[in-house]
Amino acid sequence: MKILVPVKRVVDANIKVRVKADGTGVETQNVKMSMNPFCEIAVEEALRLKEAGKATEIIAVSCGPVQCQETIRTALAMGADRGVLVETDVPLEPLAIAKLLKAVAEKEQPGLILLGKQAIDNDCNQTGQMLSALLGWGQATFVSKLAVEADHVEATREVDGGLEVVKARLPAVVTVDLRLNEPRYASLPNIMKAKKKPIEIFKPEALGVDVTPRVIVLKVVEPAKRNAGVKVPDVATLVAKLRTEAKVI
Repeated sequence: MKILVPVKRVVDANIKVRVKADGTGVETQNVKMSMNPFCEIAVEEALRLKEAGKATEIIAVSCGPVQCQETIRTALAMGADRGVLVETDVPLEPLAIAKLLKAVAEKEQPGLILLGKQAIDNDCNQTGQMLSALLGWGQATFVSKLAVEADHVEATREVDGGLEVVKARLPAVVTVDLRLNEPRYASLPNIMKAKKKPIEIFKPEALGVDVTPRVIVLKVVEPAKRNAGVKVPDVATLVAKLRTEAKVI
């Protein structure tokens, strides 16, 4: 079984995000970029499935500018077998990415698509669900435990009320949550090997997908600064402030 793992290039999770002076977006020039943390978890789970004999090939796919090859190489260094890049400089929305992934999936015919539940740059949490609908495949989202059998997956989902266990027939789309696993570090030999692994490059037009944005970003602004907190000497003073100043009780 092939496993397709979409990976996204985002601003590194340890970097403080800054808004551009003109308010058109987030500053990415001279900023460290990395693989989306949820995508790392998806890659790790695919690798574990292959090591357990449940998968035969892992394909890392990314959509975006040419620099996304670095993100694919990271996945290859972790242990993925080959990569696919859908190269475009057009800002991609979740629906456009889902359509591109659908086209790649139809070409590769994977038995399972594993992807992060969301990206930390836009927090949309939409691509996996849209991809499932476009393909007509079953889906399991926010997965914290995954078991793959011959013809189905059994997934433990994190929901508001606790945990939910669902089954989905293969092929399926699974979006992963933080508690699924701990991604491995790529070893130096694997990093060197990754440089020789193939990356196939397509344009959206070659896949028959229109990625023209449907949403126009009018302005991006920094979150409002929070006021400093105040220490109070006792509970009575706290209650009085909540009643007279905050007016929440």
